Amino acid sequence: MEDLLSIERETLKESPIHHLDGRIKIIISLIIIVYAVSTSNLLILSIMEAYLLILLSISRIPFSYTLKRLFLILPFGGFIALFQLFIRAGDIIWSGPFGVHVTMQGLLFGILLFAKITVSITAIILLSSTTPMQELTNSMRGIGIPHTFIMLLNLTVRYLFFFYDELERIKNAQKTRCFDIWNKNTQYSWRLRKIGETIAMIFLRAYEQGEKTYLSMLSRGYSQESQMYHEKSPLKRADILFIILNIAFITLLYHIQTLSIV
Repeated sequence: MEDLLSIERETLKESPIHHLDGRIKIIISLIIIVYAVSTSNLLILSIMEAYLLILLSISRIPFSYTLKRLFLILPFGGFIALFQLFIRAGDIIWSGPFGVHVTMQGLLFGILLFAKITVSITAIILLSSTTPMQELTNSMRGIGIPHTFIMLLNLTVRYLFFFYDELERIKNAQKTRCFDIWNKNTQYSWRLRKIGETIAMIFLRAYEQGEKTYLSMLSRGYSQESQMYHEKSPLKRADILFIILNIAFITLLYHIQTLSIV
């Protein structure tokens, strides 16, 4: 939860990237991710990562904060990249016990996949660190994302902090009853049962709150055809310049990749 609060604090900073229209940042982030996934050139991916780090620097996002978020997310995709070393056929460069071996083709593909994941995550960090959650959902609505998806995301953002408060109340109630999950003097099975009861209580309160929220929405005229209001704002000069800059950057990368292939 502290990570969520720190992300929201970063979005309130003042910088040229923060002031850009959210729709533009979403589109550019998607373009960068799609191009990073489609390319197989490590040089191109290195240039893209350097470019994103420059944008993060312009956004006044601390490098340590970027590294922290990268290290939190990378293990999920990094495990897939690491796994490629052992499953792809090719020239064996290392043999281990139980028939485990590493191939050159697997190593190269694993490095390439890891680079793609790193660039994609950095693009997401740039987007989420410079765009408030509410603005992000409004911007998605502005570029034509389906209404149902936006509604679910909007409710998730709105009630995420509410359920965190509910969890804190349950934890405080447990502390007043001298419950400590790390207390080795109590049986492990008993502690495990209490943790299960806590999770069940969170699900029950989430269900009850969802019912209350839905009934409140119905009483205010909500239906499947209801449309949420969002203020339409024209693109500014800085937004157009940012689009041109990024299109020129992607075009330059395409020409570099073409020349390297030739």
